[in-house]
Amino acid sequence: MKIQYRILLAGLSAAMLLSSCNIYRNYSRPDEVTTAGMYRDTLSAADTLRGDTTSMGNLPWQEVFRDPYLQSLIAQGLEHNLDLQTARLRVQEAEASLQAARLSYVPSFNLNPNGALSWYENGRRQWTYQVPAAASWEVDLFGRLLNSKRGARAALMQSEAYAQAVRTQVIASIANTYYTLQMLNQQLAISEQTVISWRKSVETMKALKLAGSVNEAAVVQSQANCYAIEASLPDLRQNVREVENTLSNLLGVAPQSIECPGVLADQSIPSTLSAGVPVQMLSNRPDIQSAEAALMAAYAATNVARSAFYPSLTISGAAGWTNSLGNMVINPGKAIANAAGSLLIPIFNQGKNRAQLRIAKAQQQEALNAFQQSILSAGSEVSNALYQYKAAGDKSASRKEQIHSLELSVNYTQQLLQLGTSTYLEVLTAQQSLLNAQLTQVSDDFQKMQAVVNLYQALGGGRDMSVKIGSKAAEKAVKAEGKKFRKEFRQNNK
Repeated sequence: MKIQYRILLAGLSAAMLLSSCNIYRNYSRPDEVTTAGMYRDTLSAADTLRGDTTSMGNLPWQEVFRDPYLQSLIAQGLEHNLDLQTARLRVQEAEASLQAARLSYVPSFNLNPNGALSWYENGRRQWTYQVPAAASWEVDLFGRLLNSKRGARAALMQSEAYAQAVRTQVIASIANTYYTLQMLNQQLAISEQTVISWRKSVETMKALKLAGSVNEAAVVQSQANCYAIEASLPDLRQNVREVENTLSNLLGVAPQSIECPGVLADQSIPSTLSAGVPVQMLSNRPDIQSAEAALMAAYAATNVARSAFYPSLTISGAAGWTNSLGNMVINPGKAIANAAGSLLIPIFNQGKNRAQLRIAKAQQQEALNAFQQSILSAGSEVSNALYQYKAAGDKSASRKEQIHSLELSVNYTQQLLQLGTSTYLEVLTAQQSLLNAQLTQVSDDFQKMQAVVNLYQALGGGRDMSVKIGSKAAEKAVKAEGKKFRKEFRQNNK
């Protein structure tokens, strides 16, 4: 009977150990996650980008945005943007959680000295005391602590990736807002110059009316057109102010006027805009890395839920000094010690363990879906930015020719009007068409620069290349960043 019992016990133990092997298995990227054919290249007949391994997203932001004034604004934003500072604090929180998970392998120690003074009817007093030190250690038999630590590390990686994503967003937002401000300033300057030109046209119409070449309707219509462009100036100035306020917010400063010299057409950009191969997005895009880190954390959480089905072993002990031994009080006191082991075997827990496992598995699948969706979204963003840049370039030459033709049209119609072979409506139409084309050309230049910004961000550009997510160097960088932030916080709040 004893032999059969031992065989049964050994068999159950072996089965338990074999079934728990999955708990110790490391995370590996699921096979269904793929980046094949994610970019659409409008220049390629196969509708996929060629295998160029050079990615614009690996360039430092200073090489992409070469405007010195824009560079100073980006540097200011990286230092003072509050969203970025909050993201860095979240990294420090995750680092502290990981440190706590690491220390869960170490026994816990507690010191609990206590004493009591008793009085009796005969006036006798009795003093008893204890100075115990207790220790407790959970033996990680089935990977609960291991997977908790892995989950904490994944959470740290996720927060690091989030901080990188916020960094890239801050850079892209500052650049886009800066170019928007340049566009509005240019359109405002064009409109103001047009007002001056059209006022002269009104005076010309008045002179022609006195000469009998045109009637009063021509004068009134030219005045109406001039008033219309004058009425658009306050809206443009309001837009400029609102964009300045938005840019100030990104820089972490109070709303203020922001100098924005130069024009969009003079902006320098990299000679080639390469998206690289799609698989590079998995290591370049912070949001994709964050989504995969969330999947890793969910995988570890599932293993923690599995470990709840297996026994847990806790070893505890205490040692100390006391003069109280049951009903006896001895002086001087004596040293005492004890040790104990506790094995908790789950048998029936009202279905809670099974429910927690089902929840963890569902959350893991949700994280996988989010990971795959982040890859699809990234591919779409890259494709959109590539086509946006191409479309802006395709329009550029035609727009220049259009403006050149309209400038000639304005000159010709004005000359013909003075000769009496053209009508004032032709002059006004040519002037209005020229203004619209000039304003649209500025919008085209902005669209081109916006495409550069969007492509750079879509490829993971702007991240801190010196910090690799999940590495020891990243943890050291987080600690250094935390010390710097706390020092600045103390100085600012003295």
